[in-house]
Formats: sequence, structure tokens, C-alpha cells
Amino acid sequence: MSAVYATFGLAPAIRAGGVLADGGYQVHRDFVDFVVDGRPLLHQLSDLDAVSPLASDVPPAIFTAQVRGLLLEADAPLPGGRHIIYGCPECADLACGAVTAVIERGGDGGDGCDDYVWRDFAWQTEEAVDLERNGYHGIGPFRFEGAAYRAALGALIAPTDPEADATPVPGRRVLLIGARVAVLAKLAAALRTIGVGADITRDAEHVPADELRGYGAVAFGRAVGERERAAVRRAFADAGVDVAYVDGLAPIVPLLVAQIEHALDRSPRERRRLTGLAAADGAAEIEVTSACRVRLTAYRLDRLYRTHARDLFEGVLDPGRHRVPLDRRAVKGESYLVARTAGGVLVTAVTR
Repeated sequence: MSAVYATFGLAPAIRAGGVLADGGYQVHRDFVDFVVDGRPLLHQLSDLDAVSPLASDVPPAIFTAQVRGLLLEADAPLPGGRHIIYGCPECADLACGAVTAVIERGGDGGDGCDDYVWRDFAWQTEEAVDLERNGYHGIGPFRFEGAAYRAALGALIAPTDPEADATPVPGRRVLLIGARVAVLAKLAAALRTIGVGADITRDAEHVPADELRGYGAVAFGRAVGERERAAVRRAFADAGVDVAYVDGLAPIVPLLVAQIEHALDRSPRERRRLTGLAAADGAAEIEVTSACRVRLTAYRLDRLYRTHARDLFEGVLDPGRHRVPLDRRAVKGESYLVARTAGGVLVTAVTR
């Protein structure tokens, strides 16, 4: 077999967690994605909710074993030299389905024996795989130059200098600041359920800098005044922490969770699938950069401040801008939209 050379890289990615309209939960996962020819490989799989085996919440020994497997320094976990490229974000069980591929050195017995080749991509739910029936015939094979491939993966497990002045990486933890304690408590519980840590406070001024470095986002309730917000921002700035700030749109827990998930996504815009969401004149405008499944949900508060939620659309959208008509009954009064893909989420208010 032969394969044209492709560039290989790695980039941080998330599987956005959330509280769904039906009451279910979707777990937040941070992971390292594979970037082939400058584009996340996962984006070539339009209808897949999955993460790579290089997830941040797996034990270090397992993470190292996964990297060594991709480097072919350990036996393949599946017959035929097959490795899991993407798996279930909830349980990582093969029975739920996984994208697998053969990883081998060289690949043709000729020149380039130092290269790494990924080939025969397939959807797999058991140890045996039927390439004719379940193969991804439009993906790969990819040939990666050996030195660059080893450098990218090896950097994930390379020992670090304990005396190096490393810049702290924003954590998967959120500081909640607001006046409505009951809402904050429910929001914190929902965030913890999906795997995002949350703390509640009204004053961050005297919190030690080391603790502030553990937060990736700060969420303000609508009742928090500008003076309080400025004091919080000043505390984080004095600690040298680059944190995302979220202005809560409404006391609706699933909506606030979606806003926080968006804030925790620090991936470059060019590597995101879902890049635009607006709602006006009875329709939503959604923009995606690659084919993917999108779910659109409306949340609204009635005159008694009760929350109503309704899924309005779910389907695979092609790259580009799309207009989705809105049911006026679902977005009357104070209302908001949440658009969600497996790798990201956007929120907007419905304007009139």
C-alpha cells in the first residue's frame, strides 16, 4: 500500500458536557485530539460523539500506555494491529463503538521505513472488524514522517523540569459569584455531575493566588454589581491568571452550564466546528465549519419565572451557514437558544 505524506500534530480539545432538555447529563471531557494536515481528524467524522484515548482524566500510567501504544512501543490492544483512535466519551467501552485503525511502521517494505502509517479506519464494536461493511473508506491512509510523529507524541510523556517557570494551565474548575444562593447551589451540583468543579463565593479578593490558578472560568450572576465584578477581575489579574468571564444570561441552570462550557473551550476558532449562533426574526442562524450533528434547544422564562425547555432541531449540517425556523411558542417572552455539537456549545438570547 502507499500513502501520501501528511503532517501530524496534537491539539487540546473538549467534549462539551451539559444538562440536556430531557433531564439527562452529558459528561465534560478534556482530551488531546489528532491534527492531520492542520485539521482535527475528528472533524472528518461528521456524526460522532467521541474522544481520543489521550484524555486528561485518565490515570497517568494509563495515559502513558496509550501514548506508547500509538508509538508502537507496546502491543496493539485489538487484533490485527488495530488501535482505538476515538472511543465513547462516557465509558470508553468498545461495545459502545469506537473508531479504530491499523498503525504500522513503514507500511510498504520500501523507503520510508521510519514512517508511521495509519490505515484501514473502521467503526468497531467487537474484536473482529468488517472493513467492507464498517470501514471509513474516505479517510486515510495517512503516512507520517517518523521524527515529527515521535516528537509530538513523546512530548506528552516527556519528563518536565521541576524548576521550570511554567505558565499555569487554566483548570476545569469554575468560580460562581451571585446573589441567588439556591440557583448557585443547583448550578454547582450540575457542573460537578458533568465533571466540572465549582465553588461559590462573593469575594475573591483574599483568595490565595495558588487557588485562583485552579480556575478556568468565573461566572457572574445578573445581580452582581460592576464594583464587585471589578474587584474579582482585579484579584485574578494580580494573581497573573488568564481566566474566562461569564455573564449569566438568566437563572436557568442548563443555560448557565452551556455558557460555562463555552467559556472553558480555549481551542482556536479555526479548529472549532460550531462557530456562529444568532436568533432573530423567527429563525436561528447557525454556522459550522465541518459537517456535524447539531442540536438546538430553546429555554425561556414565563411571567412566573418558571423555566421551559424544548428541543427545536437535531440533525447533521454541512459546512456553512444555516437558517432554522423557530416555533414562536417556544421562544416567546424572555428566551434563549443553545446550539450544541459533541465538541462545543454556543448560547444566544432571542432578539425581537
